[in-house]
Amino acid sequence: MTQRALSLPRRRPSALLRLLPSGRALLVATALVLIAAGLYGLARETSMFAVRTIEVQGASPELAAQIRATLRSVDGTNLLALKTGAIVPAVEELPAVRSATYDRDFPHTLRVRVVPEEPVAVLRSGSASWLISARARVISIVDASGLRAVPRIWLPAGFDVQPGSFLTDDAAAAARALRAFVAARFANGVTWARIRQGELTLGTHSGLELRLGVPADLPLKIAIVQNIAPTLALPSTGGPTYLDVSVPERPVAGANPQVGG
Repeated sequence: MTQRALSLPRRRPSALLRLLPSGRALLVATALVLIAAGLYGLARETSMFAVRTIEVQGASPELAAQIRATLRSVDGTNLLALKTGAIVPAVEELPAVRSATYDRDFPHTLRVRVVPEEPVAVLRSGSASWLISARARVISIVDASGLRAVPRIWLPAGFDVQPGSFLTDDAAAAARALRAFVAARFANGVTWARIRQGELTLGTHSGLELRLGVPADLPLKIAIVQNIAPTLALPSTGGPTYLDVSVPERPVAGANPQVGG
């Protein structure tokens, strides 16, 4: 009987093995990573990217100057070494800043973008006055005789707050409510605002008192006021002294001998 030798089929390298990098390629890649890390470390520890200019966007010239003064400590710091915790919280602590972000503009510029607080009222207590934001934050101390076009919120004499702090209780609710009037471009017609027993009342330049009830559905109530108020005679000529839209479906205009802020 004749015997035949059988040959085993050769195994071809799998597709996965062909995709794997060669040892030489791995060495080159590792070397490049190490070089890049070394260059990054060198750039981070030298003055190659030191901060020389702080550019502020979104702020008035006065606020921009305050921000640069606040960040003076980062002058000369390497842009690569900057940390968010050293920039954003410091800027947002400024009473006039609502929020802040930053980025690096190599080789030497730190760019800071801010959203300022939106002023909506002047808080009055005796002879003291503060500018208040839509978030009920105290922006700054102001001259009591200035900012005549900004609505007043009155509190008893002796009340004291610090710039950067937030109002509480009824004063805070009144400030937050005024934001809706700013959005409706109606704030310039308002002279004062108050909340008593949870209900919002405002005075206007015409002498008409606006009663809005609980500070809810304000865009709707403001729209009703804007439609009705121009049709009413002025209080000084015998017209109604108040317009009540606390129930939007049933607005009421009438006379009140004790109107005032």
